Amino acid sequence: MAVTLADVAARAQVSSATVSRVLSGNYPVSEATRARVLRAVDELDYVLNGPASALAAATSDLVGILVNDIADPFFGIIAGAVQSEIGGRLPNGRGGEKLAVVCNTGGSPERELTYLTLLQRQRAAAVVLTGGAVEDPEHAAAVTAKLGRLSAAGTRVVLCGRPPLTAAPGADGEAPPAAVTLAFDNQGGAQRLTEHLLALGHRRIGYIAGPADRTTTRYRLEGHLAALAAAGLAEGAKRLTVHGLYDRASGYDAALELLRRSPDLTAIAAANDSIALGVCAALRDRGLRIPEDVSVTGFDDLPFSVDAVPALTTVRLPLHEAGARAGRLAMGRETPPPGGLATIRADLMARASTAPPPAA
Repeated sequence: MAVTLADVAARAQVSSATVSRVLSGNYPVSEATRARVLRAVDELDYVLNGPASALAAATSDLVGILVNDIADPFFGIIAGAVQSEIGGRLPNGRGGEKLAVVCNTGGSPERELTYLTLLQRQRAAAVVLTGGAVEDPEHAAAVTAKLGRLSAAGTRVVLCGRPPLTAAPGADGEAPPAAVTLAFDNQGGAQRLTEHLLALGHRRIGYIAGPADRTTTRYRLEGHLAALAAAGLAEGAKRLTVHGLYDRASGYDAALELLRRSPDLTAIAAANDSIALGVCAALRDRGLRIPEDVSVTGFDDLPFSVDAVPALTTVRLPLHEAGARAGRLAMGRETPPPGGLATIRADLMARASTAPPPAA
């Protein structure tokens, strides 16, 4: 039975007129009342502008692209590639354009859920979620449940650079059938990068990881530690690991902290290229040469990495290609991979910022 405006009003213990005012946003409503109404809308899975049964098979011309930070080139490249694919015409020349809406979550789990709710109300034709997920079972279950509702209403769901969905409670272990995942091989890429440093002769390697609650952070750190363990160097790795944000400032501060902990470091591996730029700046400010004194590596192969001085050794993720593929999948123009999951290889790009360690 379709959920009505009156049902929402009853759940929120307000009038139907108040619910309409909250949803339209055209009239002043207290923040407490607004929160109560929106919570009732979410709990009842109310779909705006008509009965849910009539809207189940209908979608709009809108595609939502969720990013952590649009100012970060990692997300900007993916989002731009997605948009380039959804904005084109169909192969038969007829109109097939969609309106891309980029939703900047700022890394907030609550904002991510809010955007998914808003996209559901707008009957989005597709939703593309980019980048790593928050490592929180409750949030993961809530995201899966919301994406399941979107999928059931005809919205295509694509995850790009994000691990597969976990099962929502009561879903018998099944993820939404229309969710397609393009996952980056973050662990394998990080392992190959650290193996490169080991092959050059480095044994005192510091590591700067991203936020501890992100899947991308965990996979890249696991790859680094796996390489160290295989070389018999796992002991002491925790002391030489610092967590921070995925930005230049964190790289600068973390590099100084690593040098304080171990002044004899000969290499620093950064969890992304932006962090690596901060590392390079910190080393130069300390009078250290790259790579003669300390080798530096990044991850992602963002456009500026090859132009850094020296050029940055990093791991290349095909961000534009992955985003374009996600866009085609969102538009139904490409056949989903078997099982709905494709793992995208991460390739080592050895450049001038790494060299053998200085002689003892």
